[in-house]
Amino acid sequence: MLGVYLDTLRQRSALVHNITNNVTVNDVANMVLACGASPIMSDGPEDVYDITSICSGLNINIGTLNAITVEAMSIAGRRSAELGHPTLLDPVGAGASRYRDEVCARLLSEIPFDVIRGNVSEIKSLAGAGGTTKGVDADAADAVTEENLESMVAFAKSFAAAHSCVVAITGAIDLVADADTCYVIRNGRAEMSRITGTGCQLSGLLASFISANSSSILEATAAAVCAMGVAGEIGWTFMQPGDGNATYRNRIIDAMYHMTGEQLDEWAKYEIL
Repeated sequence: MLGVYLDTLRQRSALVHNITNNVTVNDVANMVLACGASPIMSDGPEDVYDITSICSGLNINIGTLNAITVEAMSIAGRRSAELGHPTLLDPVGAGASRYRDEVCARLLSEIPFDVIRGNVSEIKSLAGAGGTTKGVDADAADAVTEENLESMVAFAKSFAAAHSCVVAITGAIDLVADADTCYVIRNGRAEMSRITGTGCQLSGLLASFISANSSSILEATAAAVCAMGVAGEIGWTFMQPGDGNATYRNRIIDAMYHMTGEQLDEWAKYEIL
């Protein structure tokens, strides 16, 4: 049962440092608040060492890159590792440009990430397995399906083993794996992909879950991925005629705000392989 990890998060109210996408920074902060954690958003090299030091975990999202923020990511990530804080990488758009690939390679060489979360094309790109992105979105040719599920579970476990981390590969079917175990998660709605930044919100949510549950990284990551999908499902039930993706974004955040561990257990759809 995964609801206990949400309950623990709400009890501990983890303080989470986010270096995240400029496009979605406000939504990420609101999602972190909705799940019961507290966000700090800081991306200045002069600031991040101290900010990371007072937090319980770190979320690094490369969605909007420049040399200054990359240096901040490096400083914060190395400081987080020194302190033993759970640290997450969201390699937004990996494979879309040489610069993004260089930044990912640098961060992976400098920082021992506890969780790497991305769409299947991004994770394949990090693995050198030929993932193809459409800007910052996954290519349909890379999708996890029922037909290729067995091979994709094996890929996820192999990637996690190679990087000594938990990997969360998100899409229509989500995979959360370490070297030995994979959660196959089937929560969420296709309409969530029409909202800018649901992936960024999930990374903030994930960082919150692992910060509050640092002794159970795999299970906490699976709980966060389920929770995001459940929020999408619950939020959709409140949509009214004339509502669109902007309203749906708010419905998802509201659903997370009101979610309980018991409700998460009731709605979560997953199997363990």
